[in-house]
Amino acid sequence: MTTVSSPADRETRKSPPSPLESLRALRAAGTLAENYPSVAPLLAAMVSGGADTDFRRAGHLLLQLDRQAVLAARPETETAVVALTGHSTIGGVRAPLTAEFARHGVLVEDRLGDFDAYLRDLRDPASALHAADVDLALWILDPQTLLDEMGTPWQADDLVRAAERKLAQIESLATAFTGNATAVLVLNTVPLPRSVTHQLIDHESRARAGITWRDFNSGLLRLALGNPRIHVVDLDPVVASGVPLDEPRMAAYAKANLGDDLLARYAREVAHFSRTLRGRTKKVLVVDADNTLWDGILGDDGPDGIAAATTFRGEAFGTFQRVVQQIGSQGILLAISSKNDHEPLVQVLRDHPDMVLRECDFARVNANWQAKDANLRDIAEKLNLGADSFVFVDDSPFECGQVAEGLPQVAVVQLDEEPALHIEKLLADGWFDTARLTEEDRARAARYRTESERAELQESTGSLEEYLHGLGVRVRLAEAAAGDIDRVAQLSLRANQFNLTTVRLGAEDVTARTGDPHHLVVTIRSGDRFGDNGVVGAVFARRSAEGRDLHVDNMLLSCRVFARGIEQTAVAALLAHARATGVRAVHASYRPTAKNKNVREFWPSMGFTPTSTADDELRFRHDLEKLPVVPAHILLDSPLEGATS
Repeated sequence: MTTVSSPADRETRKSPPSPLESLRALRAAGTLAENYPSVAPLLAAMVSGGADTDFRRAGHLLLQLDRQAVLAARPETETAVVALTGHSTIGGVRAPLTAEFARHGVLVEDRLGDFDAYLRDLRDPASALHAADVDLALWILDPQTLLDEMGTPWQADDLVRAAERKLAQIESLATAFTGNATAVLVLNTVPLPRSVTHQLIDHESRARAGITWRDFNSGLLRLALGNPRIHVVDLDPVVASGVPLDEPRMAAYAKANLGDDLLARYAREVAHFSRTLRGRTKKVLVVDADNTLWDGILGDDGPDGIAAATTFRGEAFGTFQRVVQQIGSQGILLAISSKNDHEPLVQVLRDHPDMVLRECDFARVNANWQAKDANLRDIAEKLNLGADSFVFVDDSPFECGQVAEGLPQVAVVQLDEEPALHIEKLLADGWFDTARLTEEDRARAARYRTESERAELQESTGSLEEYLHGLGVRVRLAEAAAGDIDRVAQLSLRANQFNLTTVRLGAEDVTARTGDPHHLVVTIRSGDRFGDNGVVGAVFARRSAEGRDLHVDNMLLSCRVFARGIEQTAVAALLAHARATGVRAVHASYRPTAKNKNVREFWPSMGFTPTSTADDELRFRHDLEKLPVVPAHILLDSPLEGATS
């Protein structure tokens, strides 16, 4: 018997709209601006699904979006202003740049300079690059930037001289720009085209040209090492991954010397860098186990049936484990969320000969049969970190979809059945990129592991007071030294829960404050019976011209050390120091965010009285008549005058 389905039945069986179709539907309905928060997950779905063409189309669609309409409907939306200049046609970067920023929830405004106007743009204080609201100034370099310095015919020696002249000019322009403008300057290395080296027919000249070109790129990269206001996107690894340098016809006829594919990848790298500047580096990598860390399913195949070595596929999983371990060695916390019984999985980590990663490499191992999003919530609670600092990696589309739906703030990396591609997928989005590593970063995993020992102590004691006395907390307050700059800047950019005003300061800003006699930058170090925690907080303050008032611009504390009395100790010592140095009143403020609500009453709890409210900022004052005391369970050490008296 043949059954004929009705139109209604066929409609219900239609596949759901693609992410691009959903985006187009929002635009067609005129609701894209008010639904801007839904754009990021739609774009993320395009990227995870490999829909590169759809992603570019989405970028062109978003270019037409009214920025002011979005801000009117969604005033909480993060924004960025990016100005662009270069030697050739670079308009092809606009759509992918818009999409890449939007994928991270940022509404970008791009300002494109005129063709080949980079000298004027960089030198002219009235140019778009110098505007006070510009966050990033992109100076896009291409091969012709260097090749146009030479005539024809040319020899290897001509390239040497041209490269030296151009690098000196770039360094001079970049130094002057960063000294006058407020934006961070973004440069890029220049891939070497085969069509350049093979114009030279002798191998010796080709070798010299290759050395010269690489020295030129090395010089560009060194610019970033010496100036925190300069960042260089290294395009060589991008081209090495198979992305073509250009499209020859567009290069010849439209002066588009970098192809659209390369500009799209460049835009992705820029968006990653911008995310780093905003303190949105991920802190935790949560991985599945079966068919993610090893080949096979532990529950079905048993310990002898899984592999991370000894087989072709197993070797790929072992290599992936080494990359995960490498990431963990640089301060990223590792955790497992696996649908397995706990004890057999832990036994594999302890004893299986194929395993590179061992139990001690993980801050948490959650092996149970609960939903993965519930496990991630549990890991976040145990580590006292927000789920928005997590990256979740799994080979199951179902598990990835469940986490993406239940915890949209988590970055989800979906692997597939080919383990040789696991590394590429994990590293593709630079979730863990940071400006520089500190010693605290390298020691972070070990310090988090000691939290289990503290938890055992707390469980064995009868009260919180008894636990704190048994913990033996030590606190040291001191003015920030040169060796503290990177860590203090990192805290400023990353701390969210105990961050009273969310004023973000980079290394250059912190350095400027430490060198200013009117500013006071105080580091907070802590330790206890289980070890040293390093620099866990900072206070940024400034003295009035006559020295009678001290204004606390911000106070930060790592979430690792909450609820131990460290924050109370820091303020008690700061107030005592203020009074000892002739200050009559200390002023402070609190600016609410979605993540710092728990510290709203912190200043009042320390004896500060409210004075005013402006622009959603609560302001407080302490007259220093009755000072708070350091908690009895804390041993305070500080060279600050009056802090320990």
